[in-house]
Amino acid sequence: MDEPRALDSLFKQKIFRIPDYQRGYAWQHEQLKDFWDDLINLAEGRSHYTGVLTLKQVGVSPSEKEHWLCDDHAYKVYHLVDGQQRLTTFVILLQALVECIRSLPEFKEKPDSEIFVTESLSLKDVTDTYLFKTKPTGDRFRTYKFGYTTDNPSYDYLRYRILGEDGSGQVQETFYTLNLSNAKTYFAEQFDFLYQRERLEGLQRLFKILTKRFLLNEYIIQDEFDVFVAFETMNNRGKKLSDLELLKNRLIYLTTLYSNEELDEASSKSLRVSINDAWKEVYHQLGRNKIKPLNDNEFLRAHWIMYFKYSRKTGKDYIRFLLDEQFTPKRIRTKPERDVSLQEPSEIRSDSLLEEPDEDNEEAAGETRRTSLGHLAPTEIRDYVNSLKESAVHWFNSFNPHSAEGLSVVEQQWIARLNRIGINYFRPLVMAVLKNEPRTDGRVRIFHSIERFIFIAFRLNSYMATYRSSEFYNAARDLDRGETDIEKICTQLNERLAYSFNEDGSFRLDDFYNALRKRFESGAGYYSWPALRYFLFEYELSLLSGSRQKKVDWDDLLKSERDTVSIEHIYPQTETLEWAARFEGVSPDSRKRSSATLGNLLILSQAINSSLQNDSFEDKKKPKFSSSGVKLRNGYSDGSHSEIEVAQNESWGPKQIEDRGIALLKFMERRWEFRFKDETDRERLLFLNPDKN
Repeated sequence: MDEPRALDSLFKQKIFRIPDYQRGYAWQHEQLKDFWDDLINLAEGRSHYTGVLTLKQVGVSPSEKEHWLCDDHAYKVYHLVDGQQRLTTFVILLQALVECIRSLPEFKEKPDSEIFVTESLSLKDVTDTYLFKTKPTGDRFRTYKFGYTTDNPSYDYLRYRILGEDGSGQVQETFYTLNLSNAKTYFAEQFDFLYQRERLEGLQRLFKILTKRFLLNEYIIQDEFDVFVAFETMNNRGKKLSDLELLKNRLIYLTTLYSNEELDEASSKSLRVSINDAWKEVYHQLGRNKIKPLNDNEFLRAHWIMYFKYSRKTGKDYIRFLLDEQFTPKRIRTKPERDVSLQEPSEIRSDSLLEEPDEDNEEAAGETRRTSLGHLAPTEIRDYVNSLKESAVHWFNSFNPHSAEGLSVVEQQWIARLNRIGINYFRPLVMAVLKNEPRTDGRVRIFHSIERFIFIAFRLNSYMATYRSSEFYNAARDLDRGETDIEKICTQLNERLAYSFNEDGSFRLDDFYNALRKRFESGAGYYSWPALRYFLFEYELSLLSGSRQKKVDWDDLLKSERDTVSIEHIYPQTETLEWAARFEGVSPDSRKRSSATLGNLLILSQAINSSLQNDSFEDKKKPKFSSSGVKLRNGYSDGSHSEIEVAQNESWGPKQIEDRGIALLKFMERRWEFRFKDETDRERLLFLNPDKN
């Protein structure tokens, strides 16, 4: 390996391309800040070593835009095996610097050839050396010194959105392109701040540090060295690759191992295109919602559950299976191996062999695989990546139903409910339903059944979060294989709620009641019930009609600004004299219960300061303004539909609280399709009468 070299030397007569097995640009604020700090704080006379640039020289087709530089100017094209994050950052930073200098008032309307970054180096020289060269004849297209292999959304984004090429049209955006955009914004802001402090001299100084004193070792991989293995090995440096990124590299590597008889050159190229197309679609879907991009490893694990098997031994079982068992080189080229029997430790026997497996162990009994682990045929790879590609769309839709194309309004509403209540372990099943069930009524039925199961099992009865998880993970796999259908899964969901009901079909109160009793003993009551917001929001939605507007947004209920509330105690926890008169003759303990019970809790259309909760009922019904005329809170009369309903009461006391509590419990029965045994059960759940509790 040669001595470390500066970037102005490394870029001479080289074209850098990020190959298709590489991930996109993954650096975020933390890495950008570190890079900038290293640059801005480098002492005079010192150099900064930034690591190794690992390259593999590749050929260039006469049809590619690099050809004229290679043919006429002796350029060589290299794939970046390692170091692309640093080199991408360098290119983005340099483009931000060029744009900053070009925009300065003293250079207004001057061409780049007349704007100098150093005494003898113009902006055009900088662009030609590090960013792109323009072909001087013919159609005068740009050839970029650094970029991705063709047909990559990140390359289009780099060219048109970062480096400013004209004529982009629509550019596809992904999680990785968001990182490119954020990096340019970050560096543009830093250069603007630097210019305010040090003027043009500061920008020129930084350019010299970047191009002459940031050093890298250059290592060129020889032909006999396996570039895919090198890439995978280098994963431990810098920002680690995600499992999805590692898997893409592995699959592309596997396409190179087949003999010509198994996979001829055209088929190998076609399979590689399928892999790249799949990953392009996956990353597009994961990054479609820029505010809340989806986690790629979570998607890969969910798809593994749906496509192969499920195990809860460890959280990383999925990638070990994919890389060490399913998509491994030895399944393509297996060398003979002697079978050796080794002594294993005796298995510890259980004293409860005749018992059914508990929930933590039932997954082991349900593990299955889609394929036997014999020879890995190219069709298995193609089928798998095509499933990934198709599933990514449905994965996105499961998180963002209102952005989904092809879903009816009622489907969108039910998926939104699942996200609000907490979809738990059902997301792989929802993805499988969207992928495999074409009927709207079938989809709606199972979404309804899942939501009911979650509400009754987890929100009322507080079952363990893993209750029956393996069964419904396996149901996702079976549905994807065509080995079950919606009707059977809905039946399973209903049957697994059997423990929640008495023999006469009424709801078994014990678990829900005991959990609530502890909450009332702590003083919080229903206010600390985890499903309260979801329940009151569903009640609010039930009050809507065709002529009524939605007045409460779910996201507003999740905000936890200090000293504000979105769920109000109508009768406040801190009693004033006016409120005390309403509860004359009621014991202090019963007053606390009245404040904390279900019928006294109200969803607000607009969060208010908690100090306003102590207002009288008459004042709460009217809007409240400050002395300067600023509106402090909506009144119940112009608030949410639930507030408007409460505002119909002339006064608010023990009877109104109990009546509304009973009404809300009856709504619960209708909405989630079960029934309490009798009125006594409903009264017990309100915790208003100590004699009944």
